[in-house]
Amino acid sequence: MIADYLPLVKGLIIDMDGVIWQDNQPIGDLPAIFSKITADGLSYIFATNNATRTLPEYLEKLRRFGIKVETWQVITAAMATGIYLREAYPEGCRVFLVGQPSLKRTLMDYGLQVVDETVQDVQVVVGSVDYDLSYEKLKHASLLIQSGCQLIGTNPDRTLPTPEGLVPGSGTVIGALEIASGTKAILIGKPKPLLYQMALKQLDLLPEETLAIGDRLETDIAGAQAAGIHTALVLSGVSTLSQANAFNPPPEIISRDLKELIY
Repeated sequence: MIADYLPLVKGLIIDMDGVIWQDNQPIGDLPAIFSKITADGLSYIFATNNATRTLPEYLEKLRRFGIKVETWQVITAAMATGIYLREAYPEGCRVFLVGQPSLKRTLMDYGLQVVDETVQDVQVVVGSVDYDLSYEKLKHASLLIQSGCQLIGTNPDRTLPTPEGLVPGSGTVIGALEIASGTKAILIGKPKPLLYQMALKQLDLLPEETLAIGDRLETDIAGAQAAGIHTALVLSGVSTLSQANAFNPPPEIISRDLKELIY
């Protein structure tokens, strides 16, 4: 289908949640789908707003699902957050994190000092999905923000698609921090351009040679459109067909799932 609509496309930027899996459940025969992508001569890279895993954890999960992938082929909002903070605070900074332990490890890999509630001299609060979220953690983070700390959100996704249905995502946590502190977060992931800029650099392709595949209109599709990248929405995740038809401008391709798009 891709060649029929966009014959000049050479590479794919593929979202993960809602596109290739829902939590630990694959969407389709992934080894066959990615064998077809390779046979068609298309390069690919994964770019996800999900900041709950480290790069090695994502590589392991992709390989466990039968997808051949190298280190350069995965970019996450956690990595983009680390890059952003490293550039914004070249002298280093202390971070209070509302997020997963994997995000903590990623931020530390970028030279950031992630501290607990006992440390008051903090420059940044980072908000993301936190499966052990507590009132005390939200309280401490909001007080830090009110005292002058910068609020950074890994990504705005309000929900995550799972086999059980849509569950609270990073946007839900960040929204709580914004409401409690009266401060708007600086958001890093899609639809902001950094993830797509990183992906294009890794693929060594121009925007017009690239197709972004996602399941969420307001992040995956809007971000790609802003970057001049071609867009395909799959209906296996969050956004619906009626929402896609009402979106302006609409995605260039709409398909039921990744298999239908590739075949």
